[in-house]
Amino acid sequence: MSPRKKALLVDDDPAVTDYLQIKLGARYDVVAVNDPTRVLDVARGEHPDFIVCDIDMPVMDGGAVCRALAEAPDTRDIPFLYLTSIVSRSESAQLDGVIGGRPGVSKHAPIGDILARIRAVVGT
Repeated sequence: MSPRKKALLVDDDPAVTDYLQIKLGARYDVVAVNDPTRVLDVARGEHPDFIVCDIDMPVMDGGAVCRALAEAPDTRDIPFLYLTSIVSRSESAQLDGVIGGRPGVSKHAPIGDILARIRAVVGT
């Protein structure tokens, strides 16, 4: 059996990361960060297989997090998925799951849809 993949969750709201840790924890090892300014250091230390990141956060938004990871040679190839409440479930479907030029999914989607989107991005 292959080792479980590791997810890095990024959201300024601990309630969101707590919920996702519970829901994703059955399938993945999960690390959460509520301070987006720490993402680069945590990604370097934890070596996640993929990152799920909120877009609308104070101090450092999801776009800035994505750019910081993409600019670093040791983190640029980590699959990245936006999770946002800015886009509704129907809008996410209309955008074909692409938000801000990256794969994404609405926070309003059922957890099964979020897991399916993660599997599509990560390949598992």
